[in-house]
Amino acid sequence: MTALISLDISDGLAHLTFARPDRLNAFDFEMGQQYRDACVTATSSPDVRAILITAQGPAFCAGGDVLAMAGAGVSGAEVTAGAHVIHEGMAALVESGVPVVLAARGAVAGGGIGLMLAADYVIAGEDLRVAGKYADVGLTPDLGVSTLLTRAVGERRALTLLLTSRELDAATALEWGAVAEVATDPDARAKDIARTWATGAARALGQAKRLVRASPPRGWSESLADEARTIGEAFEGEEARRRISAFAAASASRGGAR
Repeated sequence: MTALISLDISDGLAHLTFARPDRLNAFDFEMGQQYRDACVTATSSPDVRAILITAQGPAFCAGGDVLAMAGAGVSGAEVTAGAHVIHEGMAALVESGVPVVLAARGAVAGGGIGLMLAADYVIAGEDLRVAGKYADVGLTPDLGVSTLLTRAVGERRALTLLLTSRELDAATALEWGAVAEVATDPDARAKDIARTWATGAARALGQAKRLVRASPPRGWSESLADEARTIGEAFEGEEARRRISAFAAASASRGGAR
C-alpha cells in the first residue's frame, strides 16, 4: 500500500504528513482511510503529548479528489461512507485531549478547509490561498467545514467563502480568524510549537483544548453525519455530474494540472 499519510511518533510528538503532492494532497478513499488510522493511532497513544500536521508539496490540501471518484464511477453512498471514514479521524483529533498544531501552505480548498481547522492552532505560509470551491463541482460542504469554518470566522464570513468565489490570502485568513499566525516557513514554526507543547504542560493544554472544542451547542457528530449524507446525495445529482465533467475537461486541457 502506498503511504499517502505518514505518521512518525518520537519524543512525545506525533507527526502526520500528507504525502500525495502530485494531486495537491486531494483525498481519495485510500488516503482517507490512512488519515483516519493515523489520527486514531496518534490520539490513542499514551506517549503522544502533541500532534503536528504538515503536507508535502506546494499545497496543503485541495479537498476531495472528485475527478478520481467520478472516473471510478463511485456512488453517492460510497462518497458518504468515505466522508464518514475521514470524519472519524477528524473527530479523533478534535475530541482528544492532545493539542494539535498544523502548517498550511498554498491551496486549501473544499474539505481541505475542514482538515486544516480540525487542528487547534494553524500556521499559514505566506502563499496560503483558501477557497470553498464546492459550488464549482456542484457539491456541498463536508469534512466539518460547515461547523469548523463557522466557528472560526463567523456565520457571515463562512457563507461568503462558501457561496461566492471569494478566496482568502494569508493576511485575510489571519484577519478573519481562520489561522493563528502567518510565517515565512510554516513547517518550521509549527514544529517549534509542537516541540514546546510536547516538552511542556501538554496535558493541561490538551484539556483546555478539549473543553473549548466541546462547548458549542450542536453536537459535533451530528454535524458530521449531516454533512456526509448531504455530500453523498449531491454527488449523485445531475448538477454535480455536469460540473465535475466540466472540471475534468478543463483539467485535461491544462495537461492534468489541478
